[in-house]
Amino acid sequence: MTEFRLGVSRVVCFMPAFNTAGLIESVIRSIPAEAMEVLEIILVVDDGSSDSTAGVVERLKLEFPMIELLRHPVNRGYGEVQKTAFDYAMAKGADAVVMLHSDGQYPPDRLLPMLRPFEEGAEVVGGSRTMFGDMRKGGMSLHRYYGTIWLNALENFVFRQKLTSYHSGYKAYSRKALESIPYRGYSSTFNFDSEMLVGAVRAKLRIAEVPIPTIHGQGYSSLRPIPYGISVLRTVVRYIFGRI
Repeated sequence: MTEFRLGVSRVVCFMPAFNTAGLIESVIRSIPAEAMEVLEIILVVDDGSSDSTAGVVERLKLEFPMIELLRHPVNRGYGEVQKTAFDYAMAKGADAVVMLHSDGQYPPDRLLPMLRPFEEGAEVVGGSRTMFGDMRKGGMSLHRYYGTIWLNALENFVFRQKLTSYHSGYKAYSRKALESIPYRGYSSTFNFDSEMLVGAVRAKLRIAEVPIPTIHGQGYSSLRPIPYGISVLRTVVRYIFGRI
């Protein structure tokens, strides 16, 4: 197994899965061989799927022994999936965890680039579609594009950061980050990723960004932009008043 410098040698890749039976296999098979050599475990957290997601994963385990499957009996939400994955990774002694969505919205060939910043001392890594290029060319709608730009600007102002992207689901965390961020008290919703960045800012962790392409289209995301935007604004207000 390839080792990263600074002790980042045990890497868990976790995949949130909710009714992705028709997508998850192609995502796993698209993980480059070089990345497979680095990953100790591919953890799939099935969040109460009503389709055959779990069955597909069980079949893939026969071919890829590093795959592990955890199942929530009912749908508990995106944030709860990550809490389950983080607790599992910590218990397994992982040095780093990286999240790869099972619906194909984030490219598996960026897994190694997402881990490389740990070699330079990063503790949190975020994929940035803004750094890669015009997000609209990847199929992002105009209202989502301008909403993302506006929210990023607001969050940079409030958090006093210079990040290009707060709203990407391609994230990686060192063990130190998971030990420093009080993630168990965060939300169950898609806003969990934003709260994790707030926690990283509060803990004064080093945050790095990696360019990733925008892949938007039908079937890729169940996130509803307006409720999500409102939840982000609530997080900003809670930060201002010291409640997160």
